[in-house]
Parts: sequence; structure tokens; C-alpha cells
Amino acid sequence: MRIRSFQRSDTETVVALWEACGLTRPWNDPHRDIERKLTVQPELFLVGEIDSENGAGRVVGSLMAGYEGHRGWLNYLAVAPLHRGRGFGRLLVAEAETMLEELGCPKVNLQVRADNTEAMRFYESLGYAPDGSVSMGKRMIPD
Repeated sequence: MRIRSFQRSDTETVVALWEACGLTRPWNDPHRDIERKLTVQPELFLVGEIDSENGAGRVVGSLMAGYEGHRGWLNYLAVAPLHRGRGFGRLLVAEAETMLEELGCPKVNLQVRADNTEAMRFYESLGYAPDGSVSMGKRMIPD
């Protein structure tokens, strides 16, 4: 798998990937999430691609990362269901962690839905652990 920064031409493929992975929710417009990310550290929005039958790259993974000067964040990690178990998620996380560390990021945070035990096991295998924080949110702009 090759990892590169997201390009606008990846939009529909990435949204379909997120939907296939169960990451979208009715209250979050994935197109708006992409547009918002492209205004802040777009280089930290990664896609993973493999060669398709015709030799062109086919996006099979994504990861949106960010750093606000205190903590790094990982969002929208997705690997196409047919390509899981090949280490693609690990590669995307490792690349994002490297990029964040190069920015001086001392700690990376992420959120996992409480019922997503498969994702929790995956992140625990990478060294992530619950840190005793409670995630809270407030919608500022409705989608």
C-alpha cells in the first residue's frame, strides 16, 4: 500500500469507504467533514492506495489526523473490509504518528464509539489505552 495525502478527486471514494466501514452518522455530513479538513492541515489527511487491475491506484484506506499544539488527533481511520488484516490500518496510523511527532506532538488522542470493540482491540494492539477521560462534545454548526 502506498500512502499519500488526500486529493479532492478522492472525495467520493473516501466517503464510500467511510460508509462501507460504518463510520458515517446522519448528524455528520462526510462531505462537509472533508471540506473542513482541507482548510486545516490538509497534508495530515491520508489515503492508502493499492494497484488495481488496470494499474491505477485504488484507495482502500484513509486516516484524518491533526495537531493543535497540545495534542494530536486521529479520526476516520478506515480500511476497506475486503482489505483488512493486511496491516494497512497499522501503516496509516504509523505514518500519521510519524508526521505528528515531526510537528512536535507529545501525545495522540482518538475516540472510539463505546460499542466498537473491534476498533478498541486494534488500537490497543498499537499501544493505545483508555486514559480515564470522558469525551464530551457540543455541536456548533449543524450539518
